[in-house]
Amino acid sequence: MFRAVRGAVVRGAAVWAVAGAVVLGVAGCSGGGEGGADGKADASTSASASASAVAPAPVTRARLTAASFTDGEKVGKYTASEYALGVPLGENYTAAPAVCQPLVSLAAGATAFDPVAEVHRRVDIPDEILGLTVSVQLRSYAARGARGVMKALGAAGRACAGGFTEERAVARAKYLSVEPAAAPGVGDEARAYRFTIRDVKGEAKLYEYLTVVRSGSVTLAFRAEITGTQDVGGVPAEIVRAQWEKFRSAR
Repeated sequence: MFRAVRGAVVRGAAVWAVAGAVVLGVAGCSGGGEGGADGKADASTSASASASAVAPAPVTRARLTAASFTDGEKVGKYTASEYALGVPLGENYTAAPAVCQPLVSLAAGATAFDPVAEVHRRVDIPDEILGLTVSVQLRSYAARGARGVMKALGAAGRACAGGFTEERAVARAKYLSVEPAAAPGVGDEARAYRFTIRDVKGEAKLYEYLTVVRSGSVTLAFRAEITGTQDVGGVPAEIVRAQWEKFRSAR
C-alpha cells in the first residue's frame, strides 16, 4: 500500500525573525545637480546596502534544533524521535503538475524560496507499527522567504483541489482531492489541508493531513499519515500545540 511504501522510504533512509522595511526617498535634482544614471545607480546601491544592514540574519539550525522536539520527548501519548536516515518528504518527492509541489514537500526546490536551515522530527506511538505518524519539520528562510512559501502553498491548495500525482523514486500516488482543513490559531498565519489519496495498488482510499504555520521567517510543518484507510481527522492538536509552545519559548 502507499503508506507502507512511504513508511519504508522514510524509515530507511519564534517568533525570532522581524522583517525590517526600509523606505528610501530619492529626490530628483534639476539644473546642474547630481541626477542622471550615476545618481540613480548610487541610490540603488545605497538602498541595497541599507536593506542588508537592517535585515535580520536567518534563524540557524542550532536555534531550530533548540526549538524542536528532542529524541524521546513525550507529547501526551506520543513520543518524538529523530529520523535515523535521510529527510522525510525530501527532494525525491515531486508533484505533477509542478504547482502542486508545496503540498507534497517543502524541501529545497519546492518553491522559489529554499530554506536556509531545517530540522526534522518524527512523532508517533512507538509500539504501534501501523499507527499514526506525524512528521514535524521546522525551516528557516532569508528575508521574506517564509511568506513566499506560504503564498505558494495557498496557490497550490487552490490549483490542485481536484487532485494531482505525487511522484517518488519507487512509486506514484494519485491525490484525488485537496480540501481545506481547520488551521490552528497560532503564528502569523497558518494553512491546513486534508488529502484523499488512492493507494499505489488503486484499491483503497487513504487520508493525510498537512498543517503549516508561519512565525516570522520560520515555518513549522506537520504532516499526519497512517498505514491504513482510517481517517484520523487531522494533525493531533496536542502535537501542534506542544511544538508551538516549545518553539515560542525558545526564542
